[in-house]
Amino acid sequence: MSRPPLGFIPDPLTLPLDRILPSRKTPEGLHTSRKFKQIMASMEAVGLIEPLSVGKADKVTGQHVLLDGHMRLLALQQLGYADAPCLVATDDESYTYNNRINRISSIQEHHMLRRAVERGVTPDRLAKALNVDVSHIHKKVNLLDGICPEAVEMLKDLHFAANLGSVLRKMKPTRQVECIELMLTANNMTVAYAEALLAATPPPLLVGETKPRKLRGVTADQMAKMEREMGNLQGQLKLVEKSYGQDVLLLVLARGYLAKLIDNKAVFRFLSQRQPDVLAEFENIVQTVTLDGK
Repeated sequence: MSRPPLGFIPDPLTLPLDRILPSRKTPEGLHTSRKFKQIMASMEAVGLIEPLSVGKADKVTGQHVLLDGHMRLLALQQLGYADAPCLVATDDESYTYNNRINRISSIQEHHMLRRAVERGVTPDRLAKALNVDVSHIHKKVNLLDGICPEAVEMLKDLHFAANLGSVLRKMKPTRQVECIELMLTANNMTVAYAEALLAATPPPLLVGETKPRKLRGVTADQMAKMEREMGNLQGQLKLVEKSYGQDVLLLVLARGYLAKLIDNKAVFRFLSQRQPDVLAEFENIVQTVTLDGK
């Protein structure tokens, strides 16, 4: 069985930078952006890791059109490089693996940084390469310390702040799972929301069973009310989870039935004459593409 043709020549080719032609204009303010500064710091610390992606050489000028790596090319020019390793595309499409992948999650980043530290790369060197404070590296390396496996599984594909781990580890495993469920339901993975959930957590569900620091501007009565409402919300969430699939199925069937109903000319004429408000509501339901009306 023959293998499909590769999109790039397997071995990188070292090309002079003056033979690489950018395919788009440099956006204003790029040189002062955080991402560009990170790339500059990384190249100064460890050099170019990912080759540039270019098209085949033009037969007249000998130049290669840059397909992927515009910020890396600018960084190389600013750092005084004369050439760079490049992957040469075998076709004319601007396809690169780099713009077809999903960015790594926070937990994947944690594993990569931890593995680098275990292999002897110092946090200081990692911080310099990523252009961040070394304390940020320590937080990401220790991200999952004290987090139960069930909570880790729920967070594995998500992006969240490194400080979230320090909030969750103050709770016992069952409470960690509850809080993550609430955060996912609310689509709010911020540290501020996690701290609010921590403040509303009963002492028996905290590590050491000591009450967390009170939130500013929140009285004891308000905190007690928050705890009661949080408990009620968790109970309601469990009930919704049990019936959600059945409810969705019933709504889809009802929508289909209403569509056929108002397609009937006699029914449509009767409703338009006798119950125009009901007909308008039926039409709104039928025209709804999704359950949230979007």
